[in-house]
Amino acid sequence: MEKFYDVAVIGGGIIGSAIAYYLAKEKISIAVFDSGQISGKTTSAAAGMLGAHSECDDLEVFYPFARRSQQSYSILEQELKELTGIDIRRTPGGIYKLAFNETEKQELGPLCGLTTVEWQDSRYIRQTESAISNDIIGAAYIEDDVHVLPQAVSRGFSQGAQMYGAAVHEYTHVYDIQKNGIGYILKTQAGEFAVQQVIIASGVWSNSFFQQLGLENRIVPVKGECLSVWKDGISLQHTLFHEHCYIVPRNDGTLVIGATMVENDWSEQPTIGGIEQMISKAKTMLPSVGGMKVASFWAGLRPQTFDGRPFIGFHPEDNGILFAAGHFRNGILLAPATGQMMRDFVLQREVDEKWVEAFKIDRKNYCLV
Repeated sequence: MEKFYDVAVIGGGIIGSAIAYYLAKEKISIAVFDSGQISGKTTSAAAGMLGAHSECDDLEVFYPFARRSQQSYSILEQELKELTGIDIRRTPGGIYKLAFNETEKQELGPLCGLTTVEWQDSRYIRQTESAISNDIIGAAYIEDDVHVLPQAVSRGFSQGAQMYGAAVHEYTHVYDIQKNGIGYILKTQAGEFAVQQVIIASGVWSNSFFQQLGLENRIVPVKGECLSVWKDGISLQHTLFHEHCYIVPRNDGTLVIGATMVENDWSEQPTIGGIEQMISKAKTMLPSVGGMKVASFWAGLRPQTFDGRPFIGFHPEDNGILFAAGHFRNGILLAPATGQMMRDFVLQREVDEKWVEAFKIDRKNYCLV
């Protein structure tokens, strides 16, 4: 046996790193295990939008959780920079959720009813975004839906956790979890580790642990293909968003365009068809995209649950095992709130019952009824 930890987190993406950060701050002995490199895989493929409003159709339960997480970033930006020196690149500007016709405008009505969202007509929008499509009739302007650099956030969480005492084991695949009295033994190619509690935060790769631990839950991969282009003098101050596709302006002179949604595809390589689809969609929002030079392209696997909500909570028959997986399109946005919720579970603090019920592992799959 190499070492004992209070908590082991399996998965070193932004969710696992956030959990480690919040637990390490509480002086919990914690270790993170990742089969590859910290902040790789899905985290590195994300655009980094904090779309608490633009990505949310459930204003009753999911939105308050997402909003809490989004607001945490204003604190984390300074906190992580002071602690680690890492700038998470939290960029202002917000999102324009576009409408091309009256039906789409009406669909944005409930969103525009929030005090944090404002409807703006196309004439007003073009005063600041002159390159935007002439076909829009307006947009819901969401100032608070800013964006960050995902790998910077994840590295900040990971380095911050280590500065608070966490151990990080990269390229250390956990292939078995065995009950050992009141704790567990993690078996890895680097040896065995004894832990008191285990948190599974491996995104779409959490499926093997669901199966191993006797659960029928399944997370489906949804491949998202993206590209970045050099904006070549075109001014874009806001993220443009329509039908789950986006154009995000980065500080390095590029625009990130994404993303396709290819269900049940385990390939992490983009396709010509997928990239063509994204370029075609982007041109409907920002026609000048067609003349821009491609900087890079990539793909990542979003982890989707049966109802689109993540699994955050205890194994239904074992309080020593917890899951934090299945965040789908919102892993970057939900990382702080997920880390805080898992911290509170481990420390036996009170957690909002609506969130416990909404994200619990054994919630009802009404699709199967």
